Amino acid sequence: MFHRNIKLVIAGLILATAVWQFTESNIGNGIFLILLTLIPIFLYFRNEFILLAFLQLRKQNFEGAKKWLAKITNPETALVQKQQGYYNYLQGLMLSQTNLIQAEKYFKKAIQLGLNMDMDLAVAKLNLAGVAMSRRRKLEATTLIAEVKKLDKQGMLKDQIAMMKEQMKKI
Repeated sequence: MFHRNIKLVIAGLILATAVWQFTESNIGNGIFLILLTLIPIFLYFRNEFILLAFLQLRKQNFEGAKKWLAKITNPETALVQKQQGYYNYLQGLMLSQTNLIQAEKYFKKAIQLGLNMDMDLAVAKLNLAGVAMSRRRKLEATTLIAEVKKLDKQGMLKDQIAMMKEQMKKI
């Protein structure tokens, strides 16, 4: 993994090479190099290891996702703020299978740093509501579930919300 600033330097060097190719009348090479410049710029905003971890999660391969996330050694300096949010979100999803207390810490940090999609934010808050319910904090769980309802515009989490409300009645 390259540091985020190195990715910008690589994009700048490729762009400079494209300009040089245009001055040498190699128009095809210049156009190709400009298109090639888009790759490091894309990877500046979307970290490659986080993308690979999401791909592994989609396949329900939690061990593979953990392996890709472990390759990010220093997320505070290597990732931009939204990427840090998704890094913490994925770490929370991994730990929610085993350690709820640590997962709560990661989900809170992910919400604080920000997530791009409302659905990801809703899932993070739903997991936090589950942790709050397991720790007998009914008021906090209720407010989090209400926020999840607002964020879930497509209704994909209706079943989980209903299940949480049923469990809350038992508390």
